[in-house]
Amino acid sequence: MIKLHDLYFKPFISEQEVDAIVQNMVDDIAKDMQDDIPVFVGILNGSFMFVSDFVKKYPKPCEVTFIKLASYEGLKSTEDIHRLIGLTQDLSGRKVVILEDIIDSGKTLEEVHRIFLNEGVAELKIATLFYKPEAYKKDYKLHYVGKEIPDKFIVGYGLDYDGLGRDIPAIYQLKTTQHMTNLVLFGPPGAGKGTQANFLKETYNLIHISTGDVFRFNIKNETALGMLAKSYMDKGELVPDQVTIDMLNAEVEKNADANGFIFDGFPRTNAQAEALDKLMNSKDSQINAMIALEVDDEVLVERLLERGKTSGRKDDADESIIRNRITEYYNKTAILKDYYTAQDKYFGVDGVGSISEITERLNTVIDKL
Repeated sequence: MIKLHDLYFKPFISEQEVDAIVQNMVDDIAKDMQDDIPVFVGILNGSFMFVSDFVKKYPKPCEVTFIKLASYEGLKSTEDIHRLIGLTQDLSGRKVVILEDIIDSGKTLEEVHRIFLNEGVAELKIATLFYKPEAYKKDYKLHYVGKEIPDKFIVGYGLDYDGLGRDIPAIYQLKTTQHMTNLVLFGPPGAGKGTQANFLKETYNLIHISTGDVFRFNIKNETALGMLAKSYMDKGELVPDQVTIDMLNAEVEKNADANGFIFDGFPRTNAQAEALDKLMNSKDSQINAMIALEVDDEVLVERLLERGKTSGRKDDADESIIRNRITEYYNKTAILKDYYTAQDKYFGVDGVGSISEITERLNTVIDKL
C-alpha cells in the first residue's frame, strides 16, 4: 500500500507485467509497420515513461515527438482539454501512431483526432497502454490496446495523482475504502475479550462481528447460509470455511460504510486467515492487526471459576474443562500468531489489571496503526 497526498493506493499491475504488455504492443505495431518508418507521438505528461520504454524496445527505425494536453485535475477528467504544445514537424504522408498511457472517457482522443485532421497524414493509428472500456464514451477506433482495466483511478508508470506517483515503476489502483480499521481480536477464555470488544467498537466506531453470533443469527432466521451450516452441524461435521466466509461477507456488505470491523472468533487456522485476507482485499481493505489479550493461565482459571458461580455455564464451573479450553486456545492461536507476526500485524496486550487499564493498553496499540 502507498499513500499519495490524502489517498491510499494498492498494488495493481507489477513492473514485470507492465514490461510484458509494452513488449507485446511493440511486437504488434512493428509487424504492422513493416518497412515504413513511423512517427510515434506521445501524449504528455503521462506517456513519457511508456514512450521511452516503447521506442527502446522498437526493433526498427522510428521517429518520436510529443504533444501536451491538459485533461486531469485530481481524480476526474475535466470537460475542457486545451492544446498546450503542438507538433513541430511536417507529418504529411507519414504513418503516425499515437502512444497514449491511458484512455478512459475518450476526451483526449477526440482532441488528438482534431489536431491531426488537417495534418495530411497517410495513416493515423491509436495505441494505448491501458484502456477503460466502461468509461469510454467515443466512437474512435483503438488499434492497439495493451490491457483493459476496470474504471478505477490508477497511478504509476507516468500516471499521477495531483503530481505524485509518476515515478513509480508499477501500477497502483485507488483504494476505495480509505480509512477502515479492521482488527482480529483474540483472547483465551476469561481474558475479558467480550468486554473489551464492546469498548473498542464504541471508541473507534467499529462493527463487532462475533462468529458465534453470526452463526446463531443465520440459523435462527433460517437463511440459506444458516440452513447450509446447520446441515453440516446436524451431521456432526465441521462447517466448511467457505460457508463461514460467506456469512462474514454478508455482514461486511451490510455495513459497507463502516469505519472498520472487529472480527471475534475468526480466523482459527491459517487457511481461514488467508480467506479473510482475500475477503478484505476484495473490499479494498485489509486486516490491520491481530490483537491478543495475554493473561496467565492461573489467573484465567480463577476468573472463570468465579464467573461460573453466577454465569450458570457448566464449562465455567469445572477446572479440568477450563484448563482444556485454555490449552485448545493456545494450540489454535499459536499458528495464527506466527501468521500475523510474519506480516508485522501481531500485537500481544497484557490482559491483567483493571478493565480501564486494559482498555488503555488496547487503545495505545490501535492508535498507532
